[in-house]
Amino acid sequence: MDLKTLIFQKEDHLALVTLNRPQAFNCLNEEMWSEMSLVQDQIENDDDVRAVVIRAAGDKFSAGIDISLLGKIDTRYILKNLTRMQNLYNRWEIMNPPVICAINGLCFGAGTELALACDIRIASGDAVFALQEVNFGLSPDMGGSQRLTRVVGTSQAKRIILACEKLDAGEALRIGLVDKLCDTPDDLAAEALSMARRIAEKPPVAVKFAKKAINVAMESSLQAGLLYEQAQSACCFRSDDLKEAVAAFFEKRKPQFKGE
Repeated sequence: MDLKTLIFQKEDHLALVTLNRPQAFNCLNEEMWSEMSLVQDQIENDDDVRAVVIRAAGDKFSAGIDISLLGKIDTRYILKNLTRMQNLYNRWEIMNPPVICAINGLCFGAGTELALACDIRIASGDAVFALQEVNFGLSPDMGGSQRLTRVVGTSQAKRIILACEKLDAGEALRIGLVDKLCDTPDDLAAEALSMARRIAEKPPVAVKFAKKAINVAMESSLQAGLLYEQAQSACCFRSDDLKEAVAAFFEKRKPQFKGE
C-alpha cells in the first residue's frame, strides 16, 4: 500500500498502525480516513493478525478533525458521507483482533472518538483528552456521544461534552476513559506492544469470541448475552486451539496456536 497519512507495519502477529501527520498534529482528514479503510481491509483479510496497535508519530496523538474541512462540509456532505465515516471507527470495534490504542499528548475530538472505538486504551502521563465539538456549534458525531457515555457514564459524558472540559491523563484514568497509564511516551510504546504480544500469544479463537462476547454485553440483555456464551462455548470446544492449549498445559510446553 502506498500510504501518506498512515504507516502500516506487520510484526509477527501484530498489526501496527501509526497516524502519520505530525506536522499537522495528526489531524484526521479525508485522505487519512480513506487510507484507514485500506489498512482495515488489509488487517481483516489477514488471519495471521492477532492484535492491533494504533499509535501516533510525533508528540501528539491527534488534535481531532482537520479544521480546514469544516468549511467544506455541509448538510448534504454529512447525509452522504457520515455513515461511511462512522463505520470506519465501528470496524475497529468489531474486527476479530483486539485493538489497543496508545495515546500520547493531545487527543481531541475525532482523535478521542477514534480512541473510544478501540478495545483497550493506554495513555502516557502527558496525554490530554477533550471533545470540544460544542465549541464549534456541533456535537460529537463519530460515535463520541455514544461510546463516551458507555465508558464513563451519563453525567461524566455530559460534563466532558457540554462544558468542553479538558482532562489530563490522571483524571482520564480515574473516570475510566483510559485503562492504563504510563509515565512517559517511551513507556507507553513499550507497554502497548507488550500487551499486544501477550494477547497475540493467546488462542485466537478464544480471543475472538471473548471480544465479541464483551461487545454483546454492552448491546443486549443478560439473557441474550448468555445465549451468545452458550454458542461460542460450543464452538470453542470444537477448536484445535482448545485441544492444543490443554495438551501444552499437561506437557509443560509453550502452545502453538493456529487460530482454528
